[in-house]
Amino acid sequence: MNSWFKELQTPDMAISCRIKKVLHYEQTPFQELAIYDTVQFGRMLVLDDVIQTTVIDEFVYHEMITHVGLNTHPRARRVLVIGGGDGGSIREILKHRLIEKATLVEIDSGVIEAAKKFLPEISCSLHDPRIEIIIDDGIKHVRENKKSYDLIIVDSTDPVGPAEGLFASDFYQDVYHALTEDGLFVAQTESPFFNKELIRQVFGRISEIFPLTRLYLANVPSYPGGLWSFTMGSKKYDPLKVDTAKLEELDTRYYSPSVHEVAFVLPPFVAELVNS
Repeated sequence: MNSWFKELQTPDMAISCRIKKVLHYEQTPFQELAIYDTVQFGRMLVLDDVIQTTVIDEFVYHEMITHVGLNTHPRARRVLVIGGGDGGSIREILKHRLIEKATLVEIDSGVIEAAKKFLPEISCSLHDPRIEIIIDDGIKHVRENKKSYDLIIVDSTDPVGPAEGLFASDFYQDVYHALTEDGLFVAQTESPFFNKELIRQVFGRISEIFPLTRLYLANVPSYPGGLWSFTMGSKKYDPLKVDTAKLEELDTRYYSPSVHEVAFVLPPFVAELVNS
């Protein structure tokens, strides 16, 4: 087979991957869902023609969206993941011994079922007894659950369609109220090369609500530009003040205590987005 999948990453740039096999395709009530087996990235989850995760580089994204926050909060026991139906964030969360319960709220059950069948190395922890899976709108769930979570992770798609509201001020306000008194949250906030204005806006919105806001970076090759941003809003704990020498050793491939520190060292062009 010599077919190619193309993602239009911006109106003027695309990434194209040669496909060995189409493993799955369906139109769910919310989006077009496909699993491709590609030459470069292996098996790949695609929603509405946008790459969500691949078995080759998923560990970078999932480790960085979870462990930074979990190692910043010293006693996180109850965690909420909004989106993240592939299960990668859940897998990483359960590496922490203190976790008592992790709730996954995914709006599209098709993503979960496809991941279980075709991405077992990513979805492998979705059957753990500490996991609660809720098929619902994450925005609604946050609004209805006050002071319920120590840590909230917004593992969302791009800010279009069902995920658009996950980047709004009203949502961040609801996240604040859904957290315990010393809680914090982490959200993926897109590419500093191609989403400058979004990062600037989101950082400003979160800063208006949370006492402490931090931006950090990781390298995810299959995402636009390769350089990806995450934003943390915290009521109390500062990721820059974590004693990384005392962190528990984790089975990770990208995240480490040293990476925790350097992820917050922003290149000047990124620092301008959060200091303007």
